[in-house]
Amino acid sequence: MHVRLGHVIASGAALFLCVALAHAAGPDATRFGHAVEVGDIRAATKWLDEGLDPDFEADSLGTGLMIGAWEGSIPVMELFLSRGADINHVSRIGEQALLLAAWKGHDDAVRWLVEHGAQVNRSGKQWSALHYATFGGHRGIVRFLLEWGADVDARTTNDSTALMLTARQGHEDLARLLLQAGADPKPANDWGDTALTWAMSNRNLRIARLVGAALDAVPDDATSPSFAQAVQQPPGTFAPPAGSVPAPAEIDERLQRLRLAEARGQPTKDLRRELFEAIAHFKADSTPAATAARQARNAAPPKALAVTAKRARAGSERAELVYDESNAAEAPESAGVSAILAGIRQAQAKGKPVGELRRALREAVERYKREGPAPGGPAE
Repeated sequence: MHVRLGHVIASGAALFLCVALAHAAGPDATRFGHAVEVGDIRAATKWLDEGLDPDFEADSLGTGLMIGAWEGSIPVMELFLSRGADINHVSRIGEQALLLAAWKGHDDAVRWLVEHGAQVNRSGKQWSALHYATFGGHRGIVRFLLEWGADVDARTTNDSTALMLTARQGHEDLARLLLQAGADPKPANDWGDTALTWAMSNRNLRIARLVGAALDAVPDDATSPSFAQAVQQPPGTFAPPAGSVPAPAEIDERLQRLRLAEARGQPTKDLRRELFEAIAHFKADSTPAATAARQARNAAPPKALAVTAKRARAGSERAELVYDESNAAEAPESAGVSAILAGIRQAQAKGKPVGELRRALREAVERYKREGPAPGGPAE
């Protein structure tokens, strides 16, 4: 009897210890990220009360404060900052909260972060909030960051400047703003490309004219020698950019459902089957939604529908329809940043889910940051 009672007590103690450890362990990275993304303040507060590290990182985006910055949620950022989160925390992929808010164009979040101690500049060659805001085309944020002392000539990891990014993305108003703020038009990146060559490669001739005028110190409305020489180059001198568009909303919805199921620990077998059935149907469809846009720019038919997945990251599959406007031998593996942004805007306008498109966007940016543009022209 005493032996049995001892076993019961020991078993109960072990069970209590297991429950306590599981309770203290907090959420996994995926569950945490999903809860904070949707603004679940109650869940985040509970985890923090239980001892969760305020700089705990989700499976994507980064810390809770960084996710709040990405979503533009000041209440979320306030919660994590009040619990000791580092406002300048650098995630495992080298990003900070201010960069994410700047990328998404959240003016109020950017101002809140800067006023609460977020660093506008970073040391060495790193992507900064100014680079992200410029790439995203957010004029108000670019102006705000410059007013707060952002280094207009700061270099990214591949030696690009904010002016070069405007030339690549086609943001003429930002190019003019940066030049007025004293941006140097001469720097070249790791591949030897300059703001002028990027403007020419991406057919942004008005920006090329502005940059040429800055190079030669002539009025903006004058034809500078540098610009005149660039436009007189033979065809093929400046490689045209390859382009791509995101897969239709039907596939995006299935990707989003798959990710949510993973986050909730639910079965995903049927969802994966539905996803690949939708992809197969899309590949067989000769009239995808992007046909009108493709005809408008007189581009070639799509080369392929690229589907990517990582064995260790269930639910991270992506799909996109890839085009090759230059008839080059190779097409990019995933949708270009501009195309994905356009897809997100279209999906939001229709009330469609955009979670997986946002993930694809971040992965495209990360790939660009790691590899930079290919020699001879920027790569999507």
